Amino acid sequence: MASELTSVLQIAIPVKDIERASAFYRDKLGLQLLMNGPNMAFLDCGGIRIYLDANPGTVEAGKNSMIYFRAANIERAHSAFKERGVTVHQPPHVIASLPDRDVWLMWVRDSEENLLGVMEERRK
Repeated sequence: MASELTSVLQIAIPVKDIERASAFYRDKLGLQLLMNGPNMAFLDCGGIRIYLDANPGTVEAGKNSMIYFRAANIERAHSAFKERGVTVHQPPHVIASLPDRDVWLMWVRDSEENLLGVMEERRK
């Protein structure tokens, strides 16, 4: 059966403080701010919109589904994040060594205590 779904368009992240969260994703992770409004902001990550949602009734920040970002080079991302003051929960490490690639993972926390995965699939 063919899927009618073609790609991920947008991912929502619950936040407590929209200004603080917007600044984190823009200034610390380097995502482009597309637009913002009361209790919300939209940023771009490689063509996928990141929707920061601080509207009342939103799922409690810090207790959401995890998002995994792809990094071109996880060591460079780790260094850049440390320089920008990002809380690194777990530094880069190999989580799987497959015949054709190693899968690297790093965990960071955003300004709202959400845990974010950063991954690189490095070809051998």
